[in-house]
Amino acid sequence: MKKLPIVAIIGQTNAGKSSLFNRLARQKTAIVAREAGTTRDNVMTRIKDSYVLIDTAGLKDPEDDFEASIQTQIDEAIDAADLILLTLDGTKYTDHNDKNIARKTLKSGKPVILVLNKTDLGGSLGLDEFRNLGIKNVVKTSATTGQGINELEDTIFDNIEDVYEPEQDKNALKIALIGRPNVGKSSLFNSMAEKQQAIVASISGTTRDINRAEIRYKGKDLEILDTAGLRKQGKREVGVEKFSALRTLAAIEEADICCLLIDSTESHAKLDQALAGQIIDAGKGIILIVTKTDLEGKEGDEILNQLEEDFNFIPYAPVILTSSVSGKNVTKIFELALKIDAERRMTIKTSELNKILTDAVLAHTPAGLKNTMPKLRYITQSDTCPPWFIVYGSNLGLLHWSYKRFLERKIREQFPFTGTPIFFSFRNRD
Repeated sequence: MKKLPIVAIIGQTNAGKSSLFNRLARQKTAIVAREAGTTRDNVMTRIKDSYVLIDTAGLKDPEDDFEASIQTQIDEAIDAADLILLTLDGTKYTDHNDKNIARKTLKSGKPVILVLNKTDLGGSLGLDEFRNLGIKNVVKTSATTGQGINELEDTIFDNIEDVYEPEQDKNALKIALIGRPNVGKSSLFNSMAEKQQAIVASISGTTRDINRAEIRYKGKDLEILDTAGLRKQGKREVGVEKFSALRTLAAIEEADICCLLIDSTESHAKLDQALAGQIIDAGKGIILIVTKTDLEGKEGDEILNQLEEDFNFIPYAPVILTSSVSGKNVTKIFELALKIDAERRMTIKTSELNKILTDAVLAHTPAGLKNTMPKLRYITQSDTCPPWFIVYGSNLGLLHWSYKRFLERKIREQFPFTGTPIFFSFRNRD
C-alpha cells in the first residue's frame, strides 16, 4: 500500500473550511459554527483510500501565543501537505493575510488549488478579483449546497495522480517509530541509526519533526522515521505540539512498517491502542516495542501478559522488549521488519485458499436468517502490501463480523502473516 497524499485545507477563519471538509468527507467531523475561529485543531480523514484530507485551524494575526500557534499550524500544514486547498470566502475581497498565505503556498512549490467558497451567496465576487493571488487552479464552491464540489474533487484527483511517482523508484523499506512523548523513540532511533542524529532529552515532546536515517541491513536499504510524540487531543499544549498529530499520522501513511513504542514504566494508555488501530487501518506492518525495560523491575512475562490483554485485537503483532541504553534486541527489530515485509508481499495460491475456505465452512457453517443463509463459494487474493482477499458467494450481507474474524484465523493458521493486517472484501455472485 503506497503512502496516501496529504491534502490540507488552509485559509483565514470563517471561510467555510470546516464545512468544505465535511462536504468532501461526506460526514460531519469538523466543528462548524458561525463564530470565526471555531476550528482550533486539525481534523483528518481518509477520502476513498485515495488521499488524506486535513482541516486546519484558521489563520489570524498573532495577537497572543495561542493565535501565533495557529499560524505555526498553517505553516506546518503547507510544509507537510502534498496538495494545498487555499480556501477563501468568495464574497469578500482579498486582504494582506490572504496574499501572505497565497505567497507561502506558491513558495512551497506544492500544487495549490484556490477554492472560492460561499459562491452561492448573492454578494459573491467575480474571478478577476482573485487573480492578484497568482494561483491558476481556481474552483468556485458552496460547501452548504454542494455546488462545485464534484469539480473540486476532480481537480484534486488530477493534481495528486503523479505525486508519488518518484517514490516508486526508491526501494528502501520505511520503518516509522510511533508513540507517545518521552516513550524513547529518539533514543531508539539513535541506537538503530548508530549515530546521534535525533535530539534526545528527558523533556517530553523534544522531537517536533520527522527525523530520518538511512541504513543498509543484510543487503536491504532501510529508512527509519522518528516522529514527534502524540498526546491525546485534550492534553496537547499550545504551540507546535498541536501539529504533532499530523506529523505522526503522516509518518504512518509514509511507512511500510510501524514500530509502536510502549513505555514499560507506564500503564498502556488508550492512546496506544488508538495508535495501533490507526496503523492497522492504514494497512501497515506493526511491531510492538516495549521500551525502558532496563529501568523497570517487572519480569518479562508480566509485561507480555499485560500486552496480550491490552492489544488482543492484534494477536499477530510481534513484541520486542528493548533498551536503547544497552542496545538490547535492537538488531531484532531489523530482523522482524524484513520478515514482516516479506510476508506482506506473499501471494497464496487460489487452490490453497479455497481449501482453507472449504475446511472453515465445514467446521463452522456461517449463521444467517431463518430461511436465508450466507454461502461462501470461493476466495482469491487480490493484492499484497497489505494482503487482501475477495470472498465470492451469496447473501454475504448477512455474514456476521465474528465469522470474518474466524476466517482470518483459519488463514493465519497456515499463513501467519506476522505483523501485518489482512483485509477481506465480500462480493455477492449477482
